[in-house]
Amino acid sequence: MEKQAILERTIEAIRRLPKEKAEEISDFADFVLSKYEDQTLTEGIQQLVSESSSFQFLKDEEDLYSVSDLKERFHE
Repeated sequence: MEKQAILERTIEAIRRLPKEKAEEISDFADFVLSKYEDQTLTEGIQQLVSESSSFQFLKDEEDLYSVSDLKERFHE
């Protein structure tokens, strides 16, 4: 279903509801939008950090330990 059709169907349903129920839907929409914005912001920050050269020194650093340094291995 197209976004416009979803919006029209939702608006029509909200129009038929009592004021209190319409307010609940408005509050829920605000909640979903807030979560979406937080997720978008977090993903943007993660992308900036991954593309940044600030932590490039960690990628170039040699490994401190290898498998031969293990005293015991985990076997499933």
